[in-house]
Amino acid sequence: MRWHRRLIAARWRQPKPPGRPPIGEELAALIVRLARENRTWGVVRIQGELRRLGHRVAASTIRTILRASRVPPSTRRDDTWRTFLRAQAGSLLAIDFFHVDTVTLKRLYVAFVIEIKTRRVHPLGITEHPTGDWVVQLARSLAGDLEEAGHRFRHLIRDRDAKFTAAFDAVFASIGIEIVLTAPQAPRMNAFAERWIGSVRRECTDRILITGERHLHHVLDVYVAHHNAGRSHQGDRMLLRAPEDEPNMIPVPARIDTIRRRQGLGGLLNEYRPAA
Repeated sequence: MRWHRRLIAARWRQPKPPGRPPIGEELAALIVRLARENRTWGVVRIQGELRRLGHRVAASTIRTILRASRVPPSTRRDDTWRTFLRAQAGSLLAIDFFHVDTVTLKRLYVAFVIEIKTRRVHPLGITEHPTGDWVVQLARSLAGDLEEAGHRFRHLIRDRDAKFTAAFDAVFASIGIEIVLTAPQAPRMNAFAERWIGSVRRECTDRILITGERHLHHVLDVYVAHHNAGRSHQGDRMLLRAPEDEPNMIPVPARIDTIRRRQGLGGLLNEYRPAA
């Protein structure tokens, strides 16, 4: 019976059609080139352009090639936000809050603003009760400081926290700064501020028992000074530079035996510099 079933299966087996022809290396390189040179093009757009050039390639094949080359096609929405951040980095500020719990289980809230291009951070205030009026007062103080410094900022990124009231937005509108709202439940749209919150927690506040508001002020002052002047960053070609370094500064290689460590917060923070 087994032999008979094999005969029947062989009798009625249909020949399989040949698969898709393999994609040549030159065509695959062209697909990657189109995706890299046109960040707003999706798979279908690349497929259409290839057809105009006389090459018929399935959308799934294009997607596979891009994933293998680590060049996934960007959507128009994501690219628009990324392009906005890159183009306006020099005129962008971002504001946010984070909380710290003290040894007595009191929760303190910290407000800060960060410059997108330089990653320079400016603490704004600490309170146990972050009300809308308190936030407006912080905005007025910041706006006054920016006006005195002859600010170049044009946009302020913030989330949709209820503490940011219409009066808060009006303060910045009065000095020519436009408020840019992030999408609901989209913290990555304020990624620079969120990234700094993660850094200050991992490197500082999660490793210290905070006794109160005065203690937190001192700890943050030390950490912010370290962040702005003694810590390397990667923004705006700033790899291995601190925000307060000169933009075109090229460090001279230091002799290994002259490098000294400078400690902060009892050894929690370390900075390395050549001895004078």
